[in-house]
Amino acid sequence: MTFVKYFLGVAACSVAVLLSGCGGSSSFPPVITGVKVQSLKYGAAATIYLGGKDLRSNMTVESNGGCINPSFATSSSTDTLVLNCAVKVVGDLPLSIKAEDGTVVYTTTLSVPKPQVTFFTTKGTVVLEVDPTTAPISSNNFLSYVSKGFYTSTLFHRVISGFVIQGGGYTTGMVKKTNQTEPIELESNKGLSNARGTLAMARTNVFNSATSEFFINVVDNTFLDYKNAANPGYAVFGKVVQGMDVVDAIVALPTGISNGFTDVPLTDVVISLILQTQ
Repeated sequence: MTFVKYFLGVAACSVAVLLSGCGGSSSFPPVITGVKVQSLKYGAAATIYLGGKDLRSNMTVESNGGCINPSFATSSSTDTLVLNCAVKVVGDLPLSIKAEDGTVVYTTTLSVPKPQVTFFTTKGTVVLEVDPTTAPISSNNFLSYVSKGFYTSTLFHRVISGFVIQGGGYTTGMVKKTNQTEPIELESNKGLSNARGTLAMARTNVFNSATSEFFINVVDNTFLDYKNAANPGYAVFGKVVQGMDVVDAIVALPTGISNGFTDVPLTDVVISLILQTQ
C-alpha cells in the first residue's frame, strides 16, 4: 500500500511537471498565433487583436516608440488580447510581445500608411495625403486641427487664378475664426516643393507665424520654395491624391472684395468638414 501511494504521488508530480513545472506556474506558456489589425492610423488610437492560447494581460509590448501607451482592453481573453495604443510612426511599426518574465512570445512588423484627410466642400470632395515623416511640425499641427473639428464650416476664402486656393481661417462673411493654437516653426527646408497639387501652410511675413490656415497650389509655384534663411518660402506638407478637378473648379470661381478682403469667392466655398480617413 505504501508503495502504491508513493507511486501515485510520483506519477501525479510527473504530470504536474509536464503541465506547470510541479510547484511553478499553473498555466501553459502564452502562444500568439496571429495578429489582426482593426484600426491603424497615424496619430490615432490603434486597435490590434492578438490571437493565441493562454494569453495574459500582464504581457508587455515593445514597438520602438511607434505605438505609445500600449494597454490591453478589458474585453481581452486568454484566447484574444485586444491591444490599444497611439500610433506615432508612418511606415514600419515593429511589435514585440513579451511574457511577464521577458521572454519574447511573438514579433511582427505592421505597416502604417501615410495619413489622408478628406475635405468635404460645397464644390465637391478632395482627398489629400499628409507627410509627417518629412514635415512633422506642419503635419501634426494640421492633423491636430482636423481632429478637433476646427475646420468645420470654414471657407476657402482666398482664391487666385493661376496661383492658389487658401482656407482654414475664416467663416461666412469673412469672420476670422478664433481659438487657434500657438504659431508653429516654419519647416520649409525639407526638400518638398510648392508644385501643383501640393498642400502648404499659410503664414504672414513673420516666418514662424503659421497657425490653422493652409493653401493648395494650383500651378507649380516653385518661387515659394525655400531659398535660404533670409528667403525661406512656405512649408509644404502634403499633396492632393484625389479631387484635383474640384480644386480647379474652385480656383476658376469669380472673386471680389468682402469685408475688406480681396480675392474672396463671390459664392462661398464652405468646408463643411475635414476628416482623417486613413
